[in-house]
Amino acid sequence: MTLRRSGPMAAALLVLTVIACACGPCVAAPRRGPPKPFHHFKVMVYIPVQVVERMAHDPAWMRSSWRRIGSRLHVDRVFIEDYRSGVSADDADLSRVKRFFVSHGVAVAGGMAMLGAGRSAQFQTLDYTVARDRELASRMSAELARHFNTFVLDDLYFFNTKSDSDITAKGRQSWARFRMRTMDEVSRDLILKPAKAANPKVKVIIKFPNFYPSFQEMGFDLKNEPRIFPEIWTGDETRYAPTTDQQLRPYESYEIFRYFENIAPGRNGGGWVDPIAMHDLDRYASQLWDTILAKAPAINLFEYTDLLRIAHPRNRGAWEHLPTTFNYFDMARRCCGGLPGMPGASHPLLADVAEYSLRKADDVAGALGQPVGLATYRPYDSTGEDFLPETMGMAGVPVEMYPQWPHAKTVFLTQAAATDPHIVPEIERHLRSGANVIITSGLLRAIQDKGFDQVTDMRVTRNVAAATEYVEGFGFGAGTVLGHSKPIRFPLVHFYTNEEWAVLRGIDDQAGVPLLLMDHYGEGELYVLVVPEEMNDLYSLPAPVLNALRRYLTPDLPVRLEGPSQVSLFEYGNGTFVVESYLDHPAAVRIVGGFAHLTNLTTGASSDGEAAPAIPPFPAPRSAAPLPRQFGYELRIEPHSFLAFREGR
Repeated sequence: MTLRRSGPMAAALLVLTVIACACGPCVAAPRRGPPKPFHHFKVMVYIPVQVVERMAHDPAWMRSSWRRIGSRLHVDRVFIEDYRSGVSADDADLSRVKRFFVSHGVAVAGGMAMLGAGRSAQFQTLDYTVARDRELASRMSAELARHFNTFVLDDLYFFNTKSDSDITAKGRQSWARFRMRTMDEVSRDLILKPAKAANPKVKVIIKFPNFYPSFQEMGFDLKNEPRIFPEIWTGDETRYAPTTDQQLRPYESYEIFRYFENIAPGRNGGGWVDPIAMHDLDRYASQLWDTILAKAPAINLFEYTDLLRIAHPRNRGAWEHLPTTFNYFDMARRCCGGLPGMPGASHPLLADVAEYSLRKADDVAGALGQPVGLATYRPYDSTGEDFLPETMGMAGVPVEMYPQWPHAKTVFLTQAAATDPHIVPEIERHLRSGANVIITSGLLRAIQDKGFDQVTDMRVTRNVAAATEYVEGFGFGAGTVLGHSKPIRFPLVHFYTNEEWAVLRGIDDQAGVPLLLMDHYGEGELYVLVVPEEMNDLYSLPAPVLNALRRYLTPDLPVRLEGPSQVSLFEYGNGTFVVESYLDHPAAVRIVGGFAHLTNLTTGASSDGEAAPAIPPFPAPRSAAPLPRQFGYELRIEPHSFLAFREGR
């Protein structure tokens, strides 16, 4: 078919029309009644206090806005906020809005965001050493408890003021220690105590945000607050990293929920996602389904009026014509009778995007078992190589993070583990038990002068080299070239020949640049992963280098991904797994595992694997037992899409 084009937008609309018509007749499809509940999770919506006030004083808008949302997206519960940035709702307003939703069969809960008046732009919190703000926190908690049996503390429940009273109260403590102790006291005495006095049955939820490496400086106490409150929620917002100041990795929408689940097993009530700085609709959709793929029992959508926004398909030009998991044309046909501008069609809203995206996740969520991954130890209140586990996840290494030393044969440690004062004897104990430990160059640098020289002679030097070519192999100069990249700067690690081995290395002109080093200790193996000076340069490593890293880092996992970076693998203990691409273009990947057949969980189609060469583990096993058979599966994955599979037919 030849299309006459009068500009990029016209071309895009013509392509939209062609694809939409291929999916079905280009006519308005009748609505099929209210959306049905999701099978494997609950959906909640948060209503900020300013919106609560509008609802209370404009009942017609409340009815019409809810009709637009509720007819498009199934909602199990709404959180009705009572306080934010100096604005609070009165009893009559809360009661009026609460009655409305209850009458429409929607469960209700309360919420508050503890910001000071007029300070919302940079999130300056209440000052918890000032009597006025302490009284406000206590009064709002009691008021919410009188209206609701459950309420949530929005993740603005932290402490970042530095007033004269704060400085005096802090004394010689660090800001982190002072703030965490203060917020523990505030939680018990100013939140829970008055809430329980007003309503003994009340349950108070604390929602933790996405910036967990900075928690301790803001007063979030990840060790104690999940013990103080009966339930926590997880901030899964990752937004669009290149233009946001937090520099979050998309994989964090999955991994942070897993980390918090391991902090409070069974009490991590759900994930929390917003459409802020989403760049494109696929980025919003991905945050939603990654939360569900992490096995969240519920998801909260922030916030109510965002769901009423028109869902414009901007910034999707590179992949808008491809059969991606979030398919704008299919969504528009299902929700709105066709593409905007067609006879009888209406504009999709973000509520439609949420409904469509969450249905995709719901289709596979029930088949997925308990998540598994490279066991990573990140102590409470730690920092160092921030977000490196999520970066590894973006590089195709499944990660499962724990706040205590995990029960696993292979344990991965970043620089954050140096926070643990016993980290050196813990590493030594694990190695001597016959297990493996993988540490980063950042952690090696932090502990090499703190007794770790009794375990290995490897040391991070002050020198840096830029690698452009990569080699795998060791012994008598053996090596296989794995590819080339732009210059990537690595810190140089000194090691002794025949004592330690650089099993993966780069080449800087005529010099070797170790990437992954190995040392024997007791019955175990110690590996040092050399992290580039710019962590995101891991994405620029050639696929064969990433394939080798995945093989060394995840020897105990049943499934392995081969292919480029920014394609992630989620694994589960029941023989299921998910492959997700965060790339803007289609990607060819390969799945390797010990299963001869594979079934697509969405389509039900099965395929047979091709026999793959079994690569001996390193070091080679002492027994002469034959290696288990391996099979490979070639996959094409579309941009910003996921595929879910089950081993076998």
